[in-house]
Amino acid sequence: MPDAVRPTVLILGGFLTAPPVYRPLTRRLLARGAAGVVVANVWTPDWLIASWRGTAAIATRSGVALRRAIEVSRACSGGAPVLIVGHSAGGITARLLTAPEPFPGRRFGATAHVGAIVSLGTPHRLAAGAGIGRRLNEVAAEIAAEHVPGAFFAPRISYVSVASSAVVAGRRSGRGRLATLMYEFVIGRAAVPGTEGDGVVPVAATRLDGARHVLLERALHSPTAGGAWYGSDEEVDEWWPIALEAWREALAARASGAPDAPETTAAAPNGLAARTATV
Repeated sequence: MPDAVRPTVLILGGFLTAPPVYRPLTRRLLARGAAGVVVANVWTPDWLIASWRGTAAIATRSGVALRRAIEVSRACSGGAPVLIVGHSAGGITARLLTAPEPFPGRRFGATAHVGAIVSLGTPHRLAAGAGIGRRLNEVAAEIAAEHVPGAFFAPRISYVSVASSAVVAGRRSGRGRLATLMYEFVIGRAAVPGTEGDGVVPVAATRLDGARHVLLERALHSPTAGGAWYGSDEEVDEWWPIALEAWREALAARASGAPDAPETTAAAPNGLAARTATV
């Protein structure tokens, strides 16, 4: 029964992060009932390379981490599909792992192994203008939108989008001025004084069509921002129960014979199953 299973969690880090920054989040998820936690082995230099060569290598490294999480799930969660927590750009990477062929010659198609995708401050919607928004669009977000738009594999995969309204764009404070600049990079001219977000990604950019939307009030974008962030204790207490419920609903949908998600057509070279399957 889904209610009796504890999930194995895969954490996919955000742009310019490194695995050590997610150690406290790992401990907090284990303390709240995760059966096991795997953090993708993606480091800051990998993101720097990806900013000009594209994110195919990031997705491949994340696919290796997913294989490890699948092994942990077999040992700790009865082989149940993994619950992915993607921070920032890691939420886009999570969606790419479910796509049949997001990059030429690279098929992940991991729908059979993913029960939920929980994105924390992920810019699912980006501007087409200048700056980091345009570059992220080119290397990741546009690819995800083309191959796996919105909550593409629901209900067999549940989607939860977590955002924060902690920082309001404006000119009255240093943090507000910096937020204005960052929000403009992400959503372009749509960023105006009063735009709410987590200091880096505005709420509007996190809205993935068909996902459950969770809005926090005090979470900053980064674990190194000098305050509470998505992985802090009180914030995890807000979104984790929702994530867990969504993951269990996906398991129940599979068990009840919900229609299969669109099928991928070939075996993935990284060893992930290319066809959807029930738990």
